[in-house]
Amino acid sequence: MPAILVIGDVMRDIVVRPEGPIAAGADTRASIRVLPGGSAANAAAWLADEGPDVRLAARVGRDDGEMLAARLAAEGVDARLGMDDARPTGMLVTLVATDGERSFLTDRGANEAFAVADLPDALLDGTDLVSVSGYALFAPGPRAAVLRLLATARERGIPFAVDPATHSWLAEAGAGEFLGWTAGARFILANDAEAAVLTGTNDAQEQCNRLLQRYPIVAIKRGAEGALAAERESGVRISVPAPSADVVDTTGAGDAFLAGFLAAYLRGEGLATALERGVELGSRAVSHLGGRPARGP
Repeated sequence: MPAILVIGDVMRDIVVRPEGPIAAGADTRASIRVLPGGSAANAAAWLADEGPDVRLAARVGRDDGEMLAARLAAEGVDARLGMDDARPTGMLVTLVATDGERSFLTDRGANEAFAVADLPDALLDGTDLVSVSGYALFAPGPRAAVLRLLATARERGIPFAVDPATHSWLAEAGAGEFLGWTAGARFILANDAEAAVLTGTNDAQEQCNRLLQRYPIVAIKRGAEGALAAERESGVRISVPAPSADVVDTTGAGDAFLAGFLAAYLRGEGLATALERGVELGSRAVSHLGGRPARGP
């Protein structure tokens, strides 16, 4: 069974689902839940569901760190969490529209202090692939720590995958900067908005062409239009439509896609099967509230 190291964030999500349009300056009925989150933590939980041995490196506030690690352990993830005495665990307010689309208000908290001490070289022992959430690259301190570990991974011949994570912060940082930070990645798994920022075009096929110049394996998530993947060496390019789904909350859909895609690819099942599995898990993720796999009845 492959072993994957996931690098990135653990968050606590406050998910707000209004029953209708928000009434400015007045009350709007809504369901509100506090759920475990974080792009990297979500992906790690979905990956563990797919069978790989999964290790997660992130940073959280000390006050709830042990509880978060225990929750991840129950989800099959070996969580190596740095404990921060000064900053709380990151928090995210997710506003879920009636069509399932979501908007985020983000306080990165302890994630902003992610440091070299949280990413010792020993994390790479026995690892077959490193998966990096783009959220870990947008602040200078965490970025320096992640890039140092990725340099060590390259020295050991361990490939890495990257998910840009957020098109708004990606645009703020600049496509050229992000492409430089992630040079040498074997996989990029981007949604269509992130791919547009990175390539300067909204055409999916042209996005794929331009990303293949930088990354050997490209997957582009296109929401209700499914997904597209391509492999530079074989020349294979495949599109998969999205199955019909009752959309409750799109939070974590991209993380689930990443897990299905990478797990299947690492099992040697080929690009087509990897893409199909990614789309299948992404569609499953939107059918319930929150970004982790649904548990229990």
